[in-house]
Amino acid sequence: MRVALLGGTFNPPHLAHLLCASEAADQLGLERVVLMPVFSPPHKDAPEDPGAEARLELCELAVAGDERMEVSRLEIDRGGPSYTVDTLRVLHARHPEHELTFIVGGDMAVSLPAWKEPRAVLELCRLAVAERTGATRRDVTERLTAEYGEDVIDRLDFFDMPRMDISSSDIRRRVAAGRTIRYLVPDAVAEHIARRGLYARAGKAVA
Repeated sequence: MRVALLGGTFNPPHLAHLLCASEAADQLGLERVVLMPVFSPPHKDAPEDPGAEARLELCELAVAGDERMEVSRLEIDRGGPSYTVDTLRVLHARHPEHELTFIVGGDMAVSLPAWKEPRAVLELCRLAVAERTGATRRDVTERLTAEYGEDVIDRLDFFDMPRMDISSSDIRRRVAAGRTIRYLVPDAVAEHIARRGLYARAGKAVA
């Protein structure tokens, strides 16, 4: 089975996340895409983080009804910093029959040499790369072939991602200001945020 991972904070998950997962699955023939929320945001003192369990629940609501997608609590249960190579090793041990792909934006792909054990990452999975402004297919291939040689090209799969200027930080600001987030996140996510009062520091969430 071809299984892809889409990692992130998902604070909260939004339609651009889901479109990225869907386009990767459709264009690359992936059978399953797993959203992998991290245990803690990169900025540990972020006051807008409702907690790992809340973000996990939002992810589950976001993908509900799409049989191609699921959510994993692996990194949340493990705790601590999230390193792709560690997650891949655990998944390989649990499901050695799965062919793993890790979905990244072009900007993240270019930064691969700075990851923990990048060569091991390339051995454990393929990279599905969504091209983005400032990190095109050419940028990615030139950077990674310079670092790892021409063979790395065989580990890269590029897919087209329609541009969507949606960010989790903007959604949090909109909620705090009492503005609607409908059509930026799945309805179930908007309704849950409003019902639980998530992110509503300066105003009431509007579904």
